[in-house]
Amino acid sequence: MTPLAAAANENLAQISNYLIYSSMAVYTLAFFAHIAEWTFGSRSKVARTAAALTGAAEAQDAPAVQVRGKGGGTAVLDQPKVVTRSAAGTRDVPDGPGAGGGTVQGDLYGRIAISLTALAFLIEAGGVLARAMSVQRAPWGNMYEFSITFSTVAVGTYLALLALKKNVRWLGLILVTSVLLDLGIAVKILYTDSDQLVPALHSYWLWIHVSTAIFCGAVFYIGAAGAVLYLFRDAYEGRLANGRTAGKFYASVMERLPSAASLDKFSYRINAAVFPLWTFTIIAGAIWAGDAWGRYWNWDPKEVWSFVTWVAYAAYLHARATAGWKGRKAAYLALFAFACWIWNYYGVNMFLNGLHSYSGV
Repeated sequence: MTPLAAAANENLAQISNYLIYSSMAVYTLAFFAHIAEWTFGSRSKVARTAAALTGAAEAQDAPAVQVRGKGGGTAVLDQPKVVTRSAAGTRDVPDGPGAGGGTVQGDLYGRIAISLTALAFLIEAGGVLARAMSVQRAPWGNMYEFSITFSTVAVGTYLALLALKKNVRWLGLILVTSVLLDLGIAVKILYTDSDQLVPALHSYWLWIHVSTAIFCGAVFYIGAAGAVLYLFRDAYEGRLANGRTAGKFYASVMERLPSAASLDKFSYRINAAVFPLWTFTIIAGAIWAGDAWGRYWNWDPKEVWSFVTWVAYAAYLHARATAGWKGRKAAYLALFAFACWIWNYYGVNMFLNGLHSYSGV
């Protein structure tokens, strides 16, 4: 490489670092905007009115409803009771109004938060692209590069779901918070100077295998976030169904989320949609291993935990399709599967040695 080319690559690496730090600054602004959305949305009377109507309907002394007939007379009807359970183990509960709480001010802050998130995404994507240009290869050769690409894909997936008119704005605060954590770890702990790959990674399979692994992890993360919120919302609905009350802040947050049934369905569909791609990721890795090392499977720690993750998600999907394992049990299994994926990325790379150790910090 000529001195001029080396200097150009160094400048691109510095630009990449600047863009990553700039994206963190914008994500921080988005974080506060999301906080404002939830804060001002809590002033909405939507949830409290719905709760009051439900309580009045279920009360013993619920007021009667008078309706005027065509002939001028009136008829007295009993106050209808709100159905909270449509079948054993399920609830017929509507989705909440969202983080903005149905208020103009809350919705305004929510739109600002989404706009800032989209801006931060574009800046971070520019940082990943500049990193790729500085090393003249796919920017997935080490944990730092994997991390910044992972968070970029996660936010991109979230924005794509919003563009498709999916009800996922409630995920914004959790997503931005975790992205800031991911980028903070990347720049402070995992950062590695731009460098060339080891010979084993010089293959077109790097573009195929690692890119699909990053995408799967990002989507699995969104599914895991849905499972966590499902557990909280399900516990809240169960508390109300049993006649107990909840604190004002806790109730305000829970009432604005989608129902437990919606969150359960969301998590299941996300995980089910990406599972075939995770299967392809493992197969592509095996083919690449055969080309690089002469063996398709070496029982390397990375390979073993990739397979464990696959088994965990396969068990979750099977359990979720089985009536006895719907709901909380399936959600716990989904979170266990994602924990296996996280361990495969952080734990295996940092604490275990193997053929994939070259991708460490």
